[in-house]
Amino acid sequence: MYKEDTIAAIATPPGEGGVAIIRISGLDAEKIAVKIFAHAQGENGQLKSHRLYHGDIRDPSSGRVYDEVLLTIMRKPRSYTGEDVVEIHCHGGAFLVRKLLGLVLAHGARQAEPGEFTKRAFLNGRMDLSQAEAVLDLIRARTDKATELALTQASGELSKWIDQLREELLDILVQVEAAIDFPEEEIELLQRHLLIRNVDELRQKLLDIINTYEWGRIFRDGAKVCVCGRPNVGKSSLVNALLGEERVIVTPVPGTTRDVIEESINLDGLPVAIWDTAGICETDDPVERIGVNLSKQYLEKADVVLVVFDGSAPLTLEDEAVLQSAVAKKIMIVVNKDDLPRNIAVDAIEKFFASNGISFVSAKMNHGISELKKNLRELLLGTEAEPSIVITNLRHKNALVRGEEALRRAVTTLGEGGASEFVAVDLNETREALEDVIGRVTNDNILERIFSNFCVGK
Repeated sequence: MYKEDTIAAIATPPGEGGVAIIRISGLDAEKIAVKIFAHAQGENGQLKSHRLYHGDIRDPSSGRVYDEVLLTIMRKPRSYTGEDVVEIHCHGGAFLVRKLLGLVLAHGARQAEPGEFTKRAFLNGRMDLSQAEAVLDLIRARTDKATELALTQASGELSKWIDQLREELLDILVQVEAAIDFPEEEIELLQRHLLIRNVDELRQKLLDIINTYEWGRIFRDGAKVCVCGRPNVGKSSLVNALLGEERVIVTPVPGTTRDVIEESINLDGLPVAIWDTAGICETDDPVERIGVNLSKQYLEKADVVLVVFDGSAPLTLEDEAVLQSAVAKKIMIVVNKDDLPRNIAVDAIEKFFASNGISFVSAKMNHGISELKKNLRELLLGTEAEPSIVITNLRHKNALVRGEEALRRAVTTLGEGGASEFVAVDLNETREALEDVIGRVTNDNILERIFSNFCVGK
């Protein structure tokens, strides 16, 4: 558990705004509020829970009025943290808000740590760990789809799925442990083929959701797309066309782009970081060589590589070298300058890549760009239907992988006629892995690491 003291923090982003919120939670939250708040309509003792009240924040020692505010008290357990919570809605000047927070701290609260309000909500049973982590995803979401995924998890859909699998696992575990505890009763582990089937079906369910991680991770964190090719094939022009505006300098001089330029686009709800890179070629120019090395580094980090060719010119050895460097990645071939007579040998590209993955565009004339965006989104996400349950968190994936591997061992042990005790050990490891996701089994180090990623005030 945690020390039952009172914490306070500014719950709105730093800077100047129309309104700011100071949040207080803990045993003395209401006591502090009563000291510094003067209700416009009379006595503070008449304040009811879950109502907004108009009044002033005053320094009780000097009587000085700091601000005209709205104040609400949310008494436990019907609050975000499960404790008594007070929120002060004040004017949003940065200096003023800090002064009001200082007044709250001077009257018995301490500064909240990052994520401490949500951590208390978890420790008080207001949400499980996967829901708490979804709060952070919701704060950081950059698209409608990322918000939708975070809301689904925050509402407990993943938790329900985990609980359902845990119940199925416990039904199997009961049979195995009964056979261990009462051998004289000859309780059947004799129908091993049924146990193998049940355990393997459970393992497949885990595998199915593990396989949604990349899909969910891309929506949560955004996809990374590297645009590469030899100099002067129109990479920067293509990036501008994808962005729909002139953001990157374009000239006919080869080597204009020396550094990696990052821009962002939204592909129908999918956030994508586009990296415009320097042309990959052999060069004696030390500055250009640095740019080429950076291009290769970003190529390695990308989820998808757009390899760009000049369709008006024959394929060169530099073109082939670029393709060879990207062959291990997920690739989309883009033949640019399709407004000019086509002189590139498509069959030569097909030696490296299937022809149905080649997009012919004219970045200058904006021809083929919409189709390219559609194809890029499909390449990043696949064309299969959206899974009903999606995981977006690497911690969840790692726990489920651990559980799936333990079930795999249990299936092997059952198939080889191994001892029931070994099967029970693996089944219990899977149970612990499932419980790790929702926080039934955890430790302080894990909690500190998770909640330290939150902003102060949440």
